[in-house]
Amino acid sequence: MRYGHSWIYSWVAFVTGIASLLLANTSPILAQRNNVDPYAVERERLVRNVLIPGGIKDQGVLRSVGTTPRHEFVPPEYVSKAYLDIAIPIGDQQTISSPYIVALMTEALQPKPTDVVLEIGTGSGYQAAILSPLVKDVYTIEIKEDLGQRTIELFEQLGVYTNVHCKLGDGFQGWKEHAPFDKIIVTCSPSDVPVPLQEQLKEGGLMVIPVGERYQQMLYLMRKKDGKLEKEALTPTLFVPMTGNAEQSRPDKPDGSNPVLFNTSFEEPLIRNFHIPGWYYQFGCVQIEDEDAPDGKNVVQFESNDPNLPSMLLQGIPIDGRSVKKIKLGAYISLKDVKVGRNKEKSPSIAIQYFDADRNRIGYNYVGGFKGTRNWRYEEKIFPVPPHAREAIVSIGLFGAEGIARFDGVVLQAVTK
Repeated sequence: MRYGHSWIYSWVAFVTGIASLLLANTSPILAQRNNVDPYAVERERLVRNVLIPGGIKDQGVLRSVGTTPRHEFVPPEYVSKAYLDIAIPIGDQQTISSPYIVALMTEALQPKPTDVVLEIGTGSGYQAAILSPLVKDVYTIEIKEDLGQRTIELFEQLGVYTNVHCKLGDGFQGWKEHAPFDKIIVTCSPSDVPVPLQEQLKEGGLMVIPVGERYQQMLYLMRKKDGKLEKEALTPTLFVPMTGNAEQSRPDKPDGSNPVLFNTSFEEPLIRNFHIPGWYYQFGCVQIEDEDAPDGKNVVQFESNDPNLPSMLLQGIPIDGRSVKKIKLGAYISLKDVKVGRNKEKSPSIAIQYFDADRNRIGYNYVGGFKGTRNWRYEEKIFPVPPHAREAIVSIGLFGAEGIARFDGVVLQAVTK
């Protein structure tokens, strides 16, 4: 599992404000023996505060997320964050996806009790565990041998996911011995759909897969009709790359020496009349026209009266701290009746998080702390880039503030002087 799998949601953990688990070291196996589930409240809160407001409607998917012990699928040091809507590093440069993106992809797959599903990118096993009670069988492939072996052992220890079948190998090739599959779900991003996966999908079957450039991807729902794939764009997203054959053949490689944001003035046409191109994790905001917009005609408007609900947009970029020493970060911002608490970070802001080669968060800067009501004003700051940075997430939003904020003309530039 990946997503943007990614590592991209560590900021979401902060703004959603869900408390750390008091019983972080309690095993669910021991809890079951005592007829106690110490994480039930945390999972219910996740479903209520994130999944349902995010548009997840399938009751089977909501029930599966609400009962699956995600804390078993994260490293011990991250157990206290297991039920935050964030991606978490799991080693081998991989992550466990945020619960929201897992739920979104699972719902798009339209799982049925008779389905035999192929998953590409087992990761720690969380996506397979979510699918397990919803389908007949899950065949899942992981290319990272150490990670895959740990997950196989975890499933054996848990002993409840008996319809999940794991294999070590390159998911680009699929799993021919058990094909054709009713559904295929891909939790890492190739530049195009691998031919073997197209061939191993049943006629009429569905595939959910993120496809595109390394930092500009689209999550697609694809249906096989007359031997070909018809695709429907779902939402912009960011997953770790599909490694192996898929990554070796990727035509466009990211350039960390030249970080560039896409669709900074929000003039690109909306996807499905809602999703803003180039940006993802779109919560609590819409793109609108503003006759006073400082850059083009469109702006993004965030509105919230609940500090516990996410309200933001994110975009990933490559950035190499060895060659990019400083960056300029800024945007035009207007405010209406914005209330901010004692923590100024929970305010309308432009923020950047830095990640190292293993996708561990290593730094954070923001331009924010704004409140009240005001017309459009440009705000910017210059920040040093951590030398070990290899990737970054740029975020805009209310981040826990209440009121209305509009953003336009987002700027991220390498500073050479």
